[in-house]
Amino acid sequence: MGTQVRAGRPNQLLRNLNSKIASIPMILTAVVIFLGGTLWTVVYSFTNSKLLPRLSFVGFDQYERLWAAPRWLMAIENLAVYGILSLIFSLVIGFLLAALMDQKIRFENTFRTIFLYPFALSFIVTGLVWQWILNPEFGVQSVMRSLGWESFAFDPLYNPDIVIYGILIAALWQGTGLVMCLMLAGLRGIDEDIWKASRVDGIPMWRTYLFIIIPMMRPVFVTTLVIIASGIVRVYDLVVAQTSGGPGIASEVPAKYVYDYMFQAQNLGQGFAASTMMLITVAIIVVPWAYLEFGGKKRG
Repeated sequence: MGTQVRAGRPNQLLRNLNSKIASIPMILTAVVIFLGGTLWTVVYSFTNSKLLPRLSFVGFDQYERLWAAPRWLMAIENLAVYGILSLIFSLVIGFLLAALMDQKIRFENTFRTIFLYPFALSFIVTGLVWQWILNPEFGVQSVMRSLGWESFAFDPLYNPDIVIYGILIAALWQGTGLVMCLMLAGLRGIDEDIWKASRVDGIPMWRTYLFIIIPMMRPVFVTTLVIIASGIVRVYDLVVAQTSGGPGIASEVPAKYVYDYMFQAQNLGQGFAASTMMLITVAIIVVPWAYLEFGGKKRG
C-alpha cells in the first residue's frame, strides 16, 4: 500500500507539467520584481537616500518628515475626500444605470457602449477634455454666460476650495461605465424566478432591490469596491492633466507626491516613505477583500 502511495506522488507532480513549466516566468516575475521591489522600497524608506539609493539608515526620520509636511497632509486630505465621494457616487450611479439597463430597454447595446466608451480613454485624455470643459474662458461657464446667465460661475479647477471636486467629476465620467457593466453582469445572474415571486407577493420593486437583489450581489459589490478603491489610491494622471496639483498644492495627491520627490526633488528616501504608506493603504483594502472572498469560501 505504501509503495503505491509513493508511486502515485511522482505522477501527481508530473500532472499538467507543461502548464507548470509555463507558469515559472510569471512566478519568478511576481517574486523577484513585485515582491523584491516592494521589500527594497520598504527597506530604503528607512535610509537617507537622495539622488541615488544608499544604505544610510536614519530610522523613522523620513516618516516623521513625511507626516510633518503640509503638502503630504493636503494630499491625504484630498485622497480622503476624493476617495469617499468616488466610492459612493460610483456605486450608486453605476447600480442605478445597471438597474435601468436591466429593464430590457430598446437600444440597450447602444446605450451600454455610450456609457462604457469613456473608460476606453486614457486618464490623460480624460483630464485634458475636462480641463477644457471646466475652463471658465471657453467651457461651461462661458457657454452659460453667453446664453444670458451673466452671473453664472463654475470654475472648480481654479478654486482651491473645490478643485478636488472638479477632478472627481472627470473620474466619475470615466469610471462609472465600468461599474455599470459589472453591476449589470451581476443583475443578469439573478434568477428570474425571484422577480416573479416578488411580483406575485406584491413586493415593490425598490424593496426587492434593497432587501433581496443587493444582498445577493455581495460578491459583485465587494469586487467592484476593490477595483474602485485601488484606482483611488493610484490616482495621478487626472490630477496632472487637469491641474498639475494646483492651484498651489490644493489638488495634491499621494501618487504625485511620490513622483515629485523621487524624480524631481531627488529625495528617494522621502519618496520611498510616501510609497510605503501607499502600499499600506492598498494592503488595508486588499486584505479584507481576500478574507471576505476566500476565507468565507473556506469556512463554507
